[in-house]
Amino acid sequence: MQVCSRQGWRVIYQRLIRLLIGIIFIWNVISVGWLNPTSKVCWAALPVGDAVNPMSILRLALPVDNEAIQTLHQYLEEMPPQLEDPAARLQPKQWFEIGNKVTQIIQTFNKDASDLLAAIPPSFRPQALVRMNQINAALADLKILSDQQNKEKFVARRTQAWNSVDLLAASMEPQIPVNIPNDYQTLPQLKGRAVVVLDTSKGPITMMVDGYNAPITAGNFLDLVQREFYDDLTFTREDGAYVVQTGNPGGAQAGFVDPETSQYRSIPLEVRVKGDSEPVYGATLEELGLSDPVLPFSAYGTVAMGHPAGDPNGGSSEFFFHLFEPELTSAGLNLLDGQYAVFGYVVAGQDVLAQLRHGDHLHSARVVDISPPNGFTLRYLDWILVQKSPMPLA
Repeated sequence: MQVCSRQGWRVIYQRLIRLLIGIIFIWNVISVGWLNPTSKVCWAALPVGDAVNPMSILRLALPVDNEAIQTLHQYLEEMPPQLEDPAARLQPKQWFEIGNKVTQIIQTFNKDASDLLAAIPPSFRPQALVRMNQINAALADLKILSDQQNKEKFVARRTQAWNSVDLLAASMEPQIPVNIPNDYQTLPQLKGRAVVVLDTSKGPITMMVDGYNAPITAGNFLDLVQREFYDDLTFTREDGAYVVQTGNPGGAQAGFVDPETSQYRSIPLEVRVKGDSEPVYGATLEELGLSDPVLPFSAYGTVAMGHPAGDPNGGSSEFFFHLFEPELTSAGLNLLDGQYAVFGYVVAGQDVLAQLRHGDHLHSARVVDISPPNGFTLRYLDWILVQKSPMPLA
C-alpha cells in the first residue's frame, strides 16, 4: 500500500481548506438574503473545470443562424488559452499560429462580406457598414499586433473585434419575438445586445448586455443606466473570490422608485432554458423542475440582477458580478444558476473587476452601443434610434 508523502498530505489539506472556504462563501450569500436558505440545492449543468470565455457563451446564445458570423466567432475563439492569462508568455511558434489564424479570419471576412451585408435588413445596413468597417480595421490591427507579439494590445483589440461581430449579428434580426406576459409588458425591454461601460474608481469595465435571453432584466438595467441611476454609487458587497455587488442607492427604499409614478419598480425573475424559445418568469428553475440556462454562471464576470431572499420577483436595481472560481463554484453544483437572472457578461476590464472592493465607487455607467438600433423599447433611449453610426467601444 502506497503511503501519501508529507507534500501529498499538504496538497490534500489545502484542497480541504479551499472547499471549506467555498462552503462558507456560499452560506454567507444565503444568509445575507440573496438566496432563500430554505431552498434545496439546485443541480445545474455546469461546464467542468475552468471558467468559460464569456464571448463563447454570448455566441452560443445568439438567436442568429448565420454561418459566416459563427465562423468569425469561432476563429476568434480558437486561439491559445495563454492569451486569457495575463501572467502567461506566448512562444514565437504560438504567435506564428495566431498570425495564421488572423489571416484566416481576414480571408473569411473579405470572402463573406457581401453575404453578411445581404443578411442585414435594409434599414439597418448603414449601421452595419460602420460595424463592418470596424471589424475590418480591427482585424488589420490584429495582424500587425500578432507580428509584433504585443499580447496586451492584441487581447484588447480582439475583444473589440469580437464585440463588433456580435453586434453585427444582432442587427441581422430586427426583432426576435418573445412572448412576454401581459403583467410585464409595461416594463422596459431590450430585444438585442448592448455594450455598457462602467467607470469605477479602479478603472473601466465593459459589459455586453443580452436582451435576447433576458429582455426585461436587460431592459430595466439599460433604462436605469440611461437615467444615470447608477452614477456615484458604491460597491456595497465584495466576497473575495465570489461576488461583487452594487446598485443600491441607499436610504429607506433599496431599489428604483419611478419618479413619474412614485412606485417601486420590481422586475420578475427571468431565465431562459436551452431549447426553449422564450424565458420563464416568476419562479426559479428549481421550482419549475428545469435546468441548463442559456446564460449560466460559468464565466468570470457574469452579471446578474439581485433580489431579496424568498422573493425572486422583488429585484429592482441591485446587480452583482460573479467571480468564477472553480474550487469555490464546484462543477455540477451551482446555487446561482436558475436562481438569479443573468443578463450579461464582462468582456473587458476583468483585471479591474478583480481589484474592486467594498466601498469602491461606481462613477458612471454609459450605453456606448446597441444593436439592432430599435432593440430598446423605452423613450429614454430615443437618442440611439437616430444615431447614424454606433459610438466607439471603450
